[in-house]
Amino acid sequence: MNTATAPIPAPTSSTKAVDLTALASLTSAGGRVFVSAHPLVAHKVRLLRDRTTPAPQVRALVREIANLLGYEATAALPVVDEQKARTTPVGAEFVGAKVDADRVGLVPVMRSGNAMVEAFLDLVPMARVLHVGLFREKATLQPVEYYNKLPSTVNIDTALILDPLLATAGTAIATVSILKDWGLLGTQIKVVCAVASSSGLAHLREAHPDVTVHVGVVDAGLDDHGYVVPGVGDVGDRLYRTGNHGHEEDDV
Repeated sequence: MNTATAPIPAPTSSTKAVDLTALASLTSAGGRVFVSAHPLVAHKVRLLRDRTTPAPQVRALVREIANLLGYEATAALPVVDEQKARTTPVGAEFVGAKVDADRVGLVPVMRSGNAMVEAFLDLVPMARVLHVGLFREKATLQPVEYYNKLPSTVNIDTALILDPLLATAGTAIATVSILKDWGLLGTQIKVVCAVASSSGLAHLREAHPDVTVHVGVVDAGLDDHGYVVPGVGDVGDRLYRTGNHGHEEDDV
């Protein structure tokens, strides 16, 4: 088991307004942060924030938000013309545009990132799913790698890192570093998350200015334990009922 080397800034309880203009600016290396303006994303994040939202609805909301963000994050996938003509129901021939889904890789940050995979596979059914396991050590907030199932050679052109929550960004930074060490360029990597802290986004941009981020909502700060404020709590615990969130859920 290896600890991924990504220095984490000290958590801050600041709740000052987020400068979205600065976040969205294009870096000299080509990276950019896209904050969704979709009203349904904001609506569903509001429901996800509520501590009384039960696990089945949390899972549904994460998937629905992922679907909306996935539409935005895949907008720049390259397309090519098909090599053969097809025929429409009225007998007209056409040559259509095609996405080479075989060259798209989904990289869920286990375990909460797994809840976003199916939404992206709905959009790109033939995408590859590549697993890298990292967790944030509670005391130091440093990312620790415990699983890596990347192929021996690079077999994708676009990697979409999936994680519902970006707090200190240590795990995202480490995942990007692993993919770069594997052979991808930063411009081939995108990070997709439902909620992010402004400090985490800044840290990610500093470490990997060539990576693009698609985020649903940006929150201003972190608490003393490294949780996003107001945030959505521990998404993994809420998805899989491994934590105590102060309410009872109906048995199904």
